[in-house]
Amino acid sequence: MASRRATLYAAVSSVAGWAFDLFDLFILLYIAGTVGKLIFPAHSPTLSLAAVYASFAVSVLLRPAGAAIFGVVADRSGRKKTMVVVLAGVGLSTAAMGLVPTYAAAGITAPLLFLALRLVQGIFVGGVVAATHTLGTESVPPRWRGLMSGLIGGGGAGVGAALASGLYIGVSQLFPGEQFTVWGWRVMFLSGLVAALLSYLVVRGVEESPLWKAAHQAGPPPRTRLADLVRGGRGKVFALNIVLVAGAGSQYYLTSGYLPTLLGDVTGVRGGTQGVILLVSSLGVVLGTIVAGELSEHLGRRRTMLAFGAVNLVALPLLVWLISSSDPGATTAILWYSTALGFLANAAYAPVLVFLNERYPTALRSRGTAVCWNLGFMIGGLMPTFVNLASPGLADVPSRLVVFLGVMVAVFLVANAISPETRGGMDEPASRAVARTPNKEEIL
Repeated sequence: MASRRATLYAAVSSVAGWAFDLFDLFILLYIAGTVGKLIFPAHSPTLSLAAVYASFAVSVLLRPAGAAIFGVVADRSGRKKTMVVVLAGVGLSTAAMGLVPTYAAAGITAPLLFLALRLVQGIFVGGVVAATHTLGTESVPPRWRGLMSGLIGGGGAGVGAALASGLYIGVSQLFPGEQFTVWGWRVMFLSGLVAALLSYLVVRGVEESPLWKAAHQAGPPPRTRLADLVRGGRGKVFALNIVLVAGAGSQYYLTSGYLPTLLGDVTGVRGGTQGVILLVSSLGVVLGTIVAGELSEHLGRRRTMLAFGAVNLVALPLLVWLISSSDPGATTAILWYSTALGFLANAAYAPVLVFLNERYPTALRSRGTAVCWNLGFMIGGLMPTFVNLASPGLADVPSRLVVFLGVMVAVFLVANAISPETRGGMDEPASRAVARTPNKEEIL
């Protein structure tokens, strides 16, 4: 087991790495309306938004490929080396989006160039999961793995969203009104350079995962391939994992991910006030994931996810309706609704990270976790686009959002109901675990 200092550094690096990664992704969500008008102009506001979210979805579609590529690298060459490369790639590709010309200046070249950069970003984001989502949980003692899962998966998301909210507030003040349309949105993207630099400074001092080192020091690790994720009886495990993560990821994207649009374009909350609400709701995300992650160490992963899923089946659609039907001036009420929305939606998936880690042995853990996480969140990431396409106008968005939320929370509940409890399943020697066939309980 790693020293206390190494354990703490690995935890901080994993959380910070995922936070900076999601900070880069959240930037687009906060300025979706501006980007839509400048790079994806359309005759309808919902079609313009749909185009922006489609560009977000395009990035999501490439994440499984990045997970497969960098997952293999992380399993063979180590989690730390992989983290350094992928975090730099995400930051640089994000910054490049700030240099894309507008549609008025470059025509069709503008959206094509923007989409190309989103594709590159998606590959690197997929690789981030392979490193951050294994290094932290593999480096802490078993007692703290549930908490670490919540800290990385949701806490990192909350911190990333909070950073993006703070940046949005600051840039909105520096570039008010039309100035934001000219320069502000570019500054938002160019901040990816700062995120890349900070990521490197945080990660360079981290030690390699003790579980990965132990597996490699014990002798030549078993030769594994990507296909091993579905061989030897693992096909059903793989499919069920993806369905479960899709239900979890949809709750995230349809709440925290869609909240900037719900507040701004649908409810009409002003930019500065919106930024404050998003910032506070991000703190709710961090609190919710920490509570749920730690709870999973006492109740188990499965029971914790089932409990929050059952609450969310009713609570999330209700909170969306309350936010969208509120007067834009009722900022206190909207703030409380938004914070509760972030708390509950993100608490549901807090144990998912360690659940996936515990489904795979060390020799397959990075690629198994990364591919399942990214395929599931790819499906979830498509949901906001479907909501926009299903909405003839902005007034129709809340009712469609409620329906999509209800369906995907139900999917999450069913997948959990037929999944096994995994708590304590990360310590089997990789040499045995890769070779054996999962038993019936693990498959179901």
